[in-house]
Amino acid sequence: MKKGTEVLFNGLIKENPTFVLMLGMCPTLAVTTSATNGIGMGLSTTIVLILSNVLISMLRKIIPDSLRIPAFIVIVASFVTIVEFLMEGFTPSLYESLGIYIPLIVVNCIILGRAESFASKNGVFLSALDGVGMGLGFTLGLTAIGLVREIIGSGQVFGVQLIPVADELAGKSGYVPVTIFILAPGAFLVLAFLVALQNKIKINAAKKKGEEVPDTANCGDGCSTCGGCGGTAQIFPVGEDVSKDKKEE
Repeated sequence: MKKGTEVLFNGLIKENPTFVLMLGMCPTLAVTTSATNGIGMGLSTTIVLILSNVLISMLRKIIPDSLRIPAFIVIVASFVTIVEFLMEGFTPSLYESLGIYIPLIVVNCIILGRAESFASKNGVFLSALDGVGMGLGFTLGLTAIGLVREIIGSGQVFGVQLIPVADELAGKSGYVPVTIFILAPGAFLVLAFLVALQNKIKINAAKKKGEEVPDTANCGDGCSTCGGCGGTAQIFPVGEDVSKDKKEE
């Protein structure tokens, strides 16, 4: 049970696909013009992720290693097709809003990544929990980005006008929407802000617990002024002399 809770927490918080692993950026930036789109895309991906994880876990000892990637893609594509038909039949407006990004779930690196790294190596129960955790983490990320973009860009929440918008023709004063936030650049701005906010919260929490905050830069003024470390800043701890290792190589 403890292992299952850890797997769920891993996908929701510790290795959130959107804010930590930075996976699935194409739908994250493209469909999050509203919170409704974010939830729809996130839940669709979650269903496919859970079903594909379960089936791949069940077949993990049968699928040959040389054919595992093609087999994974066929399995994922089958579930995506089912989800696409169901959405077209029962939620046509959402289906039209998401458009081409529904069939593109097939190549979403979150799904293929979890199939390769987790489902193909673990049992059915843990694979299902991994799908739930990663899927809900992805949904949470898309919904949060969609909410911020929708509120700032149009003053709405889930399509409901939350803030009265100014109308010069009618002589009404009110909120002036920042329309850039419902355009492509707004997605990058909101994503960057939310990632920075999450990192700040994590750093403060680590400091309160007395944990050491890792220094991944190790370059003083940052990478912009770096003379070329060859990636050693990401491998060797701060203050460690790597010159000896380089000479030995």
